[in-house]
Amino acid sequence: MPLLDNLPVIDDRRYSDLVAEARTRIPRYAPEWTDLNDNEPGMAVVQLLAWLAEMLIYRLGQVPLLNTIKFLELLGIELTPAQPASAEVSFAVLPTWPEPTVIVPLHTQVAADVPGADTPLVFETERALIALAARLDGVQLDSGFQHTDVSTVNADARDGFAPFGSTARIGAALMLGFDSTLDFPATQLDLMIWTRPPAKGSVLFVASGAATPPPAVFAWEYWNGKEWIALDSLKDETAAFTRSGHVLLQTPAPDDVDGPLQRAVLGNFTAPRYWIRARLVSGAYQIAPMLLAARINTVAVLNAQTVDAEVLGRATGLDDQVFTLANRPVLAGTLDLAIDEGRGEEAWTEVPDFFASGPDDRHYVLDRSTGEVRFGRGARLRVPIANPNQPANVIARSYRFGGGTAGNVAAGRIADLREPVAGIDADGVVNLLAADGGADEETLDAAQTRAQQTLKSHERAVTAGDFELHALEAGGVARAKALPLYHPQFEGIAVPGVVSVIVVPQAATADPLDDPAPVPTEATLRNVCAVLDPRRLATTELYAIAPRYREVAVSAKLTVKADSDLASVKQQALALLQRYLHPLVGGEDASATENGSGWPFGGDIYYASIVQRLLLPGVRRVSDVLFTIDSEPMPPCSDVTIEPLALVKSGAHRITVQYEA
Repeated sequence: MPLLDNLPVIDDRRYSDLVAEARTRIPRYAPEWTDLNDNEPGMAVVQLLAWLAEMLIYRLGQVPLLNTIKFLELLGIELTPAQPASAEVSFAVLPTWPEPTVIVPLHTQVAADVPGADTPLVFETERALIALAARLDGVQLDSGFQHTDVSTVNADARDGFAPFGSTARIGAALMLGFDSTLDFPATQLDLMIWTRPPAKGSVLFVASGAATPPPAVFAWEYWNGKEWIALDSLKDETAAFTRSGHVLLQTPAPDDVDGPLQRAVLGNFTAPRYWIRARLVSGAYQIAPMLLAARINTVAVLNAQTVDAEVLGRATGLDDQVFTLANRPVLAGTLDLAIDEGRGEEAWTEVPDFFASGPDDRHYVLDRSTGEVRFGRGARLRVPIANPNQPANVIARSYRFGGGTAGNVAAGRIADLREPVAGIDADGVVNLLAADGGADEETLDAAQTRAQQTLKSHERAVTAGDFELHALEAGGVARAKALPLYHPQFEGIAVPGVVSVIVVPQAATADPLDDPAPVPTEATLRNVCAVLDPRRLATTELYAIAPRYREVAVSAKLTVKADSDLASVKQQALALLQRYLHPLVGGEDASATENGSGWPFGGDIYYASIVQRLLLPGVRRVSDVLFTIDSEPMPPCSDVTIEPLALVKSGAHRITVQYEA
C-alpha cells in the first residue's frame, strides 16, 4: 500500500464551517454590522477569506505526517503487503478408480467456507501431486519383541504416538500398511509426517550455521513377499522424524530384481496389506520422537489464486505510465508481464526501484498492495511504446493474488474442491491441521516502529532487540522475545553463543479473546528461523521456541449496589479478566474495552491490580480474592510470581456477585 494513502488531516474544518464560525463572531467584534446576507459586500470578503483559509488548512494538515512518510521513503521503507496463509491438504481417491494413481494438477483450487464471509476463501496447490489409489489404513509399531497397532491413533491425529517406542531402541520400526486391490505402482511415494510438539513448549525447529545432521538414521524398506528390501529415499524433510515434513520414497518397478511390493499379513493385522517400514538403524534421540499422524496424497496449499492472460491496456510511449491489475494483493515474484511493441511479446522485469535501471532495461515497478504497474521516464529509462497492430499490448501473462489473516482457517475447513478432478473424491478433501502464516497489510504505525529499529539493526541480528525486530517480519508473528544465552534443552545454564526466540503468533480469529493461549505452528517457527538465519552471526546458534503458559484462574466475590444488574456486572468482570490476562491484548495498558500491548513475559500478577480492576461501576466491595495457578491454589491476599520466560492465560474464573445488605 502506498504511504501517501496515509496522509493525515489535522484540521478538518471546511469552507462552510469557516463561514459559519465567522458569522457567529461578527456580532461580538463588529456589532454595528447587522446585514449578514450573502449579497452583502462584507460577506463576500468573508467567503473569500474562508475559501483561502480552507486551502491553507488543507496544505498545513499534510505537513507533519508528510515529513514522516518522506523519511520512510528515503529509508526504503514500504508497508509490507498482506501475506497468504498455507496449509497441508489431503486428497482421497475414489474407491472405484481403476488406476493405481491419480494426478492432481498444479494450482488445483480448494476452498474453505468461513462463517460470516461473503465468498469462500480459495487455496491452490503449490505443486502437482501423484495421489495413490491405495489407502494408508494400517500403522504398527514393531519394537522387535511385539507389534502394537496404532492405526486408530494415527487416524484420529489427536494424541500422537512414538514411532520407535518410548525408548527408541535400535532395530525398532514403524510399519505402514496400504490397502488396495490393484498392484502397487512404481512411483514416488510422498508421505506427509506431522510431529507432535513437545508438551512443554520446547524447541520445535532449530537453525544453526551448518546443516544439522539428524540425530538418528533409519532405513526405509518394503516387503516383497519374502523379506524386507531397501527403498530409495529421495528426500526427508523431517530430519529423522524430528520435525514435520514430507518424506519422498521411490517404490520399485514390477521388473525390479528384488520384486515389487507384495500383499502380506504381518504383525497384528489379519488382512493382507502392502507394507513399508522405517527401521531405526543407528544414532540416538535425546527425546524419543512423537508423531501426530502420517498421511499420503497430501500437498501444500496457499491462500492465493492464479490469473492468466490479463490485458492491462495499451502502452503510449509517454512518461510515468501506470497500469492496474484487476486483483490484489499480488504475491511477490509471481507477475509475468509482457509487452508487444511490434516485435512480439517481450518479457519485462520487476525491480524494486529505477535507481539502477538504464535506457535499455525493460524494467517496471510493482506495488503489490494496489496492483499498480508503473514505468519510468523516457529521458533515462526505457518506456513501453504503442503497437499500431495491437489495441492492447500490455499483458499480464500470469500472476497470483491473495493473503490476509482470514486465510488462517481452522482444521477441517478446507474441504471444498472447486473443480472436479477425475479420480478424486470431492468429499475426501480436508486439511488435518489449521492453516497459518496469513497476515494483513502492515499499518503505518508498525512501519514507523520498524523503521526506527531498522536504523539500529541495519538488517543484522546482533542484540536481543535485533532478533525480536526481525522475528516480527515473519508472517503471522505478533510478539517475539529474544533470550541470549538460553538453551531450551539446558534450562538454568547460560550457554555461550545461543539465542532462543520465543514466538507468539497472531490470533487465529478476528477476535483475539477467542484464543487465550496462541501457540505457533511448526511452519511459523520455520519462517522465523528462515528470516533470522541470514541475519545472525555465523557463531550464533539459533532456536525458535513456543511460549510457555501459566493458567491463571481468579476467584472473587463482588458486592454491588442495590440498583445494579448482577448478571451484567458478572459478565463485565469475566470479560475484563479475560482481556487483562491475555498474552496479545492484555497487560497494564488494557482496559475493560480497549486492548493493550499484551501481558509481559514473566509479568507478575499483583493482588492490588486485580482488586482495582474488579471495582467496576456499581461495585462497592471486592472480597475473597484468590488466585489459582495451573490448578494450584495460591496463598490468600498475595502476589503471584511468574517465571521470567512464561506468559499467562485465562482459566475458568469464578466470580460471585451479590447485593449489599
